[in-house]
Amino acid sequence: MVVDEIDEAETDRLFQALADSTRRSIVSRVLIEEHSVSGLASHYSMSFAAVQKHVAILERASVVTKEKRGREQIVRINLSGIQRARALLDEYETIWRRRVDRIADILAEDSPEKNFADNTQPDRNQGDRS
Repeated sequence: MVVDEIDEAETDRLFQALADSTRRSIVSRVLIEEHSVSGLASHYSMSFAAVQKHVAILERASVVTKEKRGREQIVRINLSGIQRARALLDEYETIWRRRVDRIADILAEDSPEKNFADNTQPDRNQGDRS
């Protein structure tokens, strides 16, 4: 089970990083192509330092990586971080689907149609009394 393989602190960092709309926007941009931090900053109405902090949070969560290229820091997507988030969400979806299926089974057992069908069938132990 993937959920068990990733420690809680790592999971918290991952989902906290993706919880912010600016960081999700940064992820979307670097999914398409790599960007310098200053190039990313030009897309947002916030300071370069603020964008740099967002990138650092994404980097700590292993969602992006940074590479120094001359005077610029290039931000790239870390696909394994995105795949880890997807695997966790898929695992949670599986858990919830199983729960929904169990609830559906329980409701089907208690449904009036089933109770009516059970009451209208002849009792096999008593045989035919006609």
